[in-house]
Amino acid sequence: MPAYVIVDVESLDDEEAAVAYSEVAIPSIARYGGRYLVGGPTPGPVEGNWDSARLIVIEFPGMARIREWYDSPEYTRAREIREGAMRLRIVFAEGVRTGVPS
Repeated sequence: MPAYVIVDVESLDDEEAAVAYSEVAIPSIARYGGRYLVGGPTPGPVEGNWDSARLIVIEFPGMARIREWYDSPEYTRAREIREGAMRLRIVFAEGVRTGVPS
């Protein structure tokens, strides 16, 4: 069952470090079977408040692959590069089997 990494970038404080992070993170995501579904500046909210600089959604084949990727040497290096460059929140979420949440 697919699983998702949802990233809410609260602020981008160091553009150069963010670029260096992306150069390491993007290939690591592909290596573990991930693919970007959403990425870029967050559009205006339709309902409620949404204070986010960027929203990213990445699909992986399953939760086990997300955890392998997140703990991998490649992504560990990317996280080290990202340290102090941006403030973000990350959640891992499992997809639904039938297309309807339980």
